Amino acid sequence: MPNWGGGAKCGACEKTVYHAEEIQCNGRSFHKSCFLCMACRKALDSTTVAAHESEIYCKTCYGRKYGPKGVGFGQGAGCLSTDTGDHLGLNLQQASPKPARPSTPTNASKFAKKMVDVDKCPRCGKSVYAAEKIMGGGKPWHKTCFRCAICGKSLESTNVTDKDGELYCKVCYAKNFGPKGIGFGGLTQVEKKECE
Repeated sequence: MPNWGGGAKCGACEKTVYHAEEIQCNGRSFHKSCFLCMACRKALDSTTVAAHESEIYCKTCYGRKYGPKGVGFGQGAGCLSTDTGDHLGLNLQQASPKPARPSTPTNASKFAKKMVDVDKCPRCGKSVYAAEKIMGGGKPWHKTCFRCAICGKSLESTNVTDKDGELYCKVCYAKNFGPKGIGFGGLTQVEKKECE
């Protein structure tokens, strides 16, 4: 039968999908509004979709339906996932229970140390997390604290200098710590004549 409607048919609703609203997955076309997980109905995109033959799922539901089962699989290492997916309409085959492996005890002091050992900003003393970290002078800084200690100018890797654990722009560093004298940012010709 010829395709008189113009575009391809949607893999979910079987209606015509026009180019402006088309999302393709595994050679099939979908409307943007139909590109949903077949189990939980969550909206999908290219980073969250997992396809199995003609079915599309979010990665979580795909893992529940087609992923490995038993001890050590599921939500994290060393645990038994008891989520069967029934609330999502997934009919999962029950694998025969495997004998539990002896688990190694976690080192609580390592975990506690990792949680407490967060870098501190030298300027404000608060924790610096990866999303906001800028390295300068060998220390981690918040983006908002990465400023010249004298003039407050925002710094970048091209104009930052450090002295005694503090950050300075190149201009303030030269004025305060650089060589002194005529031509070195010290006294100007006019100021020198006034001093004489």
